[in-house]
Amino acid sequence: MTQILAIDQGTTSSRAIVFDGDLRPKASAQREFTQHFPASGWVEHDPEEIWDSVVEVCKGALAKGGDVAAIGITNQRETVVLWDRETGEAVHNAIVWQDRRTAELCARLKGKGHEAIVQEKTGLLLDPYFSGTKLAWLLDNVDGARARAEAGTLAFGTIDSFLIWRLTGGKRHVTDATNAARTLLYNIREGRWDNDILSMLNIPAAILPEVLDSGADFGETTLFGGSLPILGVAGDQQAATVGQACFQPGMLKSTYGTGCFALLNTGNTLVTSQNRMLGTIAYQFDGKPTYALEGSIFIAGAVVQWLRDGLQIIKDAPETAPLAEQADPAQTLYMVPAFTGLGAPYWDSEARGAIFGLTRNSGPAEFARAALESVGFQTRDLLEAMAADYPGETGTVRVDGGMTASDWTMQFLSNILGAPVDRPEVLETTALGAAWIAGHRAGIYPDQEGFAATWALEQKFEPQMEDVTRAARYAGWKDAIARTLSDHGK
Repeated sequence: MTQILAIDQGTTSSRAIVFDGDLRPKASAQREFTQHFPASGWVEHDPEEIWDSVVEVCKGALAKGGDVAAIGITNQRETVVLWDRETGEAVHNAIVWQDRRTAELCARLKGKGHEAIVQEKTGLLLDPYFSGTKLAWLLDNVDGARARAEAGTLAFGTIDSFLIWRLTGGKRHVTDATNAARTLLYNIREGRWDNDILSMLNIPAAILPEVLDSGADFGETTLFGGSLPILGVAGDQQAATVGQACFQPGMLKSTYGTGCFALLNTGNTLVTSQNRMLGTIAYQFDGKPTYALEGSIFIAGAVVQWLRDGLQIIKDAPETAPLAEQADPAQTLYMVPAFTGLGAPYWDSEARGAIFGLTRNSGPAEFARAALESVGFQTRDLLEAMAADYPGETGTVRVDGGMTASDWTMQFLSNILGAPVDRPEVLETTALGAAWIAGHRAGIYPDQEGFAATWALEQKFEPQMEDVTRAARYAGWKDAIARTLSDHGK
């Protein structure tokens, strides 16, 4: 058997893809699941619905794709699940990475001067985005959770850990280094859970999973017939970095899913950002982490979902670009999609979305254009901050994710960056990365150099905007951001 099943458990849907021996997608299945918004700025998922969706899509992909040798998992990062070790049932809905309910706790910790040491140890900032404060909230707000956790009857994990627990029938409580690196609890310099941070957040170490390499033995599942090993795990953005074959320092990828996440490979050097970027682990093999600088945008593809589900001005995402093309060129709207706060480089959890430049003539076309342009503007924010932090040369931006299928959006991205943008033949590089990690571990797929040689360009987008126009448009964006930031962000 030379095929691999990749499980891609994302923020809005679960997908499974069977990759053949040549790393080509052969069969897939996908299912969306419910987004829960119990209060302003709060976002939750039902872990049982996630689990059901994963089992369904795996069975669907395998029914069409045939037998596989192993499983690779990639997952939405930072999302928190706390479950009972005996029953496997979650004690509360999963708290999603977008959730901002712990903003006040983060502000208090910053006020006590904790952020510098947290950044030094974890590469991260004190922001509700990360798992640690979400877990603290669960322990403090779910009846009996803290006592049960301290008694050792509860288990904590990000989505990968929860899925592996279920897939292995509760035999393995594990995660990989890339997911651990996003919890706010893991010292990425020393490769261990950090006791000082656990104490700061009052989190018992007994509930934490064992941390393994990205390519490792994560256990076996018998749910799909026979015994299938789980041999690869990586958080979605790290998996996309692998899938884009960004194995050399200076290589850069930007993924456009629900949010947008740019990662710059910095090799064995952990760069401490001076511009509120994140230091993180890109991947870890043979016990050796490869580091990255990351910029995180909370709302990218989700802004298109908002046009569809909130404003109801489109029925399907592909309608957005043709609608944007119809926009009045005399109008300049700026949409700042801070629906759940602003991520890098602003990290303003209290900011909320805004639109500037509205006139009586503004309509669906202008909203669609402003929504798509917001993704390009936010990406430029990230890359400028990264360039200020990273002393080496960076290459062309490699892009992936659902939004990159839009030529209009990718052309605007190249225009506003003033740089080439490369779109690969395989857009679902997140699942591809998970498949390669598992397949390489299984002895099916080539090494890093061999895998990198298979990367293929589908289209290169070159800048077509004049410098003076680019400067004026970006200046307008920066003004819109300044008007959107909360007093906390300013």
